[in-house]
Amino acid sequence: MIIGVPKEIKNNENRVALTPAGVAELLKRGHEVHVQSTAGEGSGFTDDSYKEAGANILPTIEATYQKAEMIMKVKEPIEAEYSLIKKDQLLFTYFHFASYEPLTHAMIKSGAVCLAYETVEKANGTLPLLIPMSEVAGRMSIQQGAKFLEKPMKGRGILLGGVPGVRPAKVMILGGGVVGTEAAKMAAGLGADVIILDLSLPRLRYLDDVMPANVKTLMSNEYNIRELIKDHDLIIGAVLIPGAKAPKLITKDMLKEMRPGTVMVDVAVDQGGCFETTKPTTHQDPVFIIDDVIHYCVANMPGAVPYTSTLALTNATLPYAIQLAGKGWKTACKENNELKLGLNVINGKVVYQAVSEAFNLDYTDVNTFLN
Repeated sequence: MIIGVPKEIKNNENRVALTPAGVAELLKRGHEVHVQSTAGEGSGFTDDSYKEAGANILPTIEATYQKAEMIMKVKEPIEAEYSLIKKDQLLFTYFHFASYEPLTHAMIKSGAVCLAYETVEKANGTLPLLIPMSEVAGRMSIQQGAKFLEKPMKGRGILLGGVPGVRPAKVMILGGGVVGTEAAKMAAGLGADVIILDLSLPRLRYLDDVMPANVKTLMSNEYNIRELIKDHDLIIGAVLIPGAKAPKLITKDMLKEMRPGTVMVDVAVDQGGCFETTKPTTHQDPVFIIDDVIHYCVANMPGAVPYTSTLALTNATLPYAIQLAGKGWKTACKENNELKLGLNVINGKVVYQAVSEAFNLDYTDVNTFLN
């Protein structure tokens, strides 16, 4: 198969979808890999390192899309890329369709095959291509939250871990999945007073067992959330419903109950966010303030640590890319149900239920294309 790796052009996105090591693995299996010039620079990989691994370096994004049967990316295509996508071309990347209708319509119109990292799902319900970036984002959410709690950043002026004789900051984490767990570990390690809310009692029991003593668990409901926001300094939104819009757990009226300088970090922003007041921001301009509450809603948080993120992501995506390239998407998805669940849009038809429901679009059973 002919594989193309374009340079990411989303604001401050420095990750790349394939490392030189990944190129070598694909070439070993007889595939052809074309990498856009400077695509790997942000992650520390030079054009020369890709050439040494056997890739062909192309000068432009247009040439990369034109050449490839399968495009490997990190972030969803942005408007400038829509017209470059060809009918029947396989796109293997994060899409987060349910949070952005124009992208959904553009991909329907393109006639391409859209296989989304975020909905590839194992039999036990875990999301293997979302986990690495959730781990990075969960850990980063505390780093960023701690920074924006500083007074020069308009925060409350509180040190996350406190010092002897002074209470640490209170951190509230909505969601006990991968993001919430990693955020709790980081916040607890810094000495904060942490509480995790989740709907699943088995999950809360597990977290209660494995977390250090400064992490508590609580059932998630509106009453508990409204009580906690009054005296918590940092609130992390870590809720995910695979492929669907995130539920709004913190409503606009709740902001008035918070203390001025409270910081909210919405890691669920890619799926529409779990705060009613969320709107996507960038690393260039990461925060906005409503009712004296700081909102950090960067839609590609792991893009700020691209070396770590690229290696973590490609460790997970490469085995799937090898299957897709070796067997073609139809056979690979027929034989591997994990990949099959990644299919969101095929040749103008929406084949993922949560996406069709998000925008009231016609739903087509994916097996129509596979059988």
